[in-house]
Amino acid sequence: MKEDKQLSIKTPPSSAAGMKAVTIALKNIFKVMSVRKSFKVLNKLNQKEGVDCPGCAWPDPKHRSKLGEYCENGVKAIAEEAMEQVAGPAFFEKHSIEELRSKSDFWLGQQGRLTHPMIFHPGATHYSPISWDEANTIIGKELNALNNPNEAAFYTSGRTSNEAAFLYQLFVRMFGTNNLPDCSNMCHESSGVALSKTVGIGKGSVTLDDLYKAELILIFGQNPATNHPRMLSCLEEAKQNGAKVVSINPMKEVGLVRFKNPQNLRGVMGNGTEISDLYLQLRINEDVALLKAVMLKLFQRAEANPEILDSDFIQGKTAGFEEFKAELLTHQLDELVTRTGLAESEIDKLVDLIAERKKIIACWGMGLTQHVNGVDNIQEVVNLLLMKGSIGKEGAGTCPVRGHSNVQGDRTMGIAERPSKELLDKISENFGFTPPQEHGYSVVDAIAAMHEEKVKVFIGMGGNFLSAAPDTYFTADALEKCSLTAHISTKLNRSHLTHGKTALILPSMGRTDRYVKNGKSQFVTVENSMGVVHSTQGVLQPPSEFVESEPVIVANIAKATLTQDKVDWDFLIEDYGNIRDLIEKTIAGFENYNERVKQPLGFELPNGARTGDFTTPNKKANFTVNQLRKDTLDTDEFIMMTTRSHDQFNTTIYGLDDRYRGVYNGRMVVFMNHEDVKNNGLNQGDKITLYNNYGNTERMVEGFAVVPYNIPKGCLATYFPEANPLVPLELTAHSSHTPSSKSVRVKIRV
Repeated sequence: MKEDKQLSIKTPPSSAAGMKAVTIALKNIFKVMSVRKSFKVLNKLNQKEGVDCPGCAWPDPKHRSKLGEYCENGVKAIAEEAMEQVAGPAFFEKHSIEELRSKSDFWLGQQGRLTHPMIFHPGATHYSPISWDEANTIIGKELNALNNPNEAAFYTSGRTSNEAAFLYQLFVRMFGTNNLPDCSNMCHESSGVALSKTVGIGKGSVTLDDLYKAELILIFGQNPATNHPRMLSCLEEAKQNGAKVVSINPMKEVGLVRFKNPQNLRGVMGNGTEISDLYLQLRINEDVALLKAVMLKLFQRAEANPEILDSDFIQGKTAGFEEFKAELLTHQLDELVTRTGLAESEIDKLVDLIAERKKIIACWGMGLTQHVNGVDNIQEVVNLLLMKGSIGKEGAGTCPVRGHSNVQGDRTMGIAERPSKELLDKISENFGFTPPQEHGYSVVDAIAAMHEEKVKVFIGMGGNFLSAAPDTYFTADALEKCSLTAHISTKLNRSHLTHGKTALILPSMGRTDRYVKNGKSQFVTVENSMGVVHSTQGVLQPPSEFVESEPVIVANIAKATLTQDKVDWDFLIEDYGNIRDLIEKTIAGFENYNERVKQPLGFELPNGARTGDFTTPNKKANFTVNQLRKDTLDTDEFIMMTTRSHDQFNTTIYGLDDRYRGVYNGRMVVFMNHEDVKNNGLNQGDKITLYNNYGNTERMVEGFAVVPYNIPKGCLATYFPEANPLVPLELTAHSSHTPSSKSVRVKIRV
């Protein structure tokens, strides 16, 4: 796709997926891979003992479709990772860093797979090739030259396998720091904090089977058609089984309205399936107000019909109910309704659905987590479920939907800046050293520390740190102050071009690449969004003999850095089963790891919230008291949220269209309420600047084209990462420190 076409705005479609999704998916992959190679990997994608999709973490069903167990964006993810185009030494010799900085993220991603380790020397204009041994030696010298280990930060992306993540955190702790910021810090950290406090485990409690058995599914702040499209088939089946679905989201997203499943006749020839029985377009970040209004109404109805609430569950399984109820009753219902921007009759419809049902599942995405009160949002969702007794039973529970394959598994493996005492004790017991006890830097903390030159070495395993992080220009300055930045990557991205005094690009294998050691094809493992661990094994030849697997890269960096001989790194990478043996000894729930993961469906990790055996300190599920959104808007201010287009996954840009919202050939757009457009004297396509002032620092981004859209008044939506410069580093969620990318105050300048 060329980037010189003019931005075009069209009427959004009335349904998601269908045969058009199939056509576009195949067009994308055939453009960058041969037909033979394409079908070789697609036939194995998300199949039992096949290739796990490098996109989202949505779980695989027990029975896999023979037509293809993948979605449009899954095919795009494969095309992006396994494209035949390569970016080797000749590419970097041709293009200077200054030239590459002028290119778009989309263009950078289309240049192909990285093939050789590359280095940027101080004062150079280009990256140049370097051997693996030389690269590892440079990293080891830089790390060992630091005044203390806390002057280094080690970032992790969610794509990393369990095996690589375990080795990475072990190496980092042997080096002497807990500075392990990861992408969880920027997405579902609020979920982990809230769920750990309320139900004892920072993961969701439901399985796919629960969704099929639910009576009511509540979807908060989520856009499945783009971010995890296979969820739509699950919702379709749940509806066929009698479930009702309620979508609570500021923007009207077509995938939550109607879904055409391309694998059945109704989706190909008919009108598809209506997904939402009720669609509530809530004002941005007024979820707590809505939930409080709903729960007040439930209490009122329970006076005449006590069975609306699950009193036995509340009395036997929970704590804090009286304090929660007392605080709730201090609120005025009419004030709460006004805050939501909804009609009270709409809220009554939601109350009707909740009052009549017991098996309720609440799903959510970053529309709940990325706010200053993100933890409060999720804790209030849990309060509602606890009132109904809808946790720890079949067909009911919590369902945070993770946005990146194995982001949950990385955290399970110990990628955490605030590790548990249990993990540190096990590491000490198994490896004969005392790991650091103090908390390390999260993503936001690491950026601030780099900016203050407290962190001098940054190593990133996967991801595109600069584009993913908030406060883009501040983050760029922080990275450039480092003495060394090193990125373990499959493709070229923006983070490689904003670097430390010395910079390394280390080419790694992807999910689709086949790794053979001593004549044996190795597999790795991942954990999906519902706590199931399973294998994934590549089927394609890597793009170069110089591309290494992530476990090998980590092991070799460790060997070049550590003077201790507590771990035989060479032994571990001889056979990945050796790594899994160490994981089994260290991480709870991985008993007989090597045997159980060979089962076609993998295995479930322990989950007390799933069984109703809550592992909080008081062994109860805890009601909490939560705050309403506190920031107020001036009359000329809007509340802005960042979002993804349909042609992207996280920071990876697949193309320049967002057809489900009617946007083509461009990404610099701002979605505005129709009346707001008119009241500000604007028209579709007009270019405006968005700006704000947090901490006496003006931040602005120019050149947004106005798109009138079905979104509440006073609310704006822009694409991530283009609008990230408007998200202040200090604007983070209480307790979780997640960037508040979904509720940023901005003003308009024409």
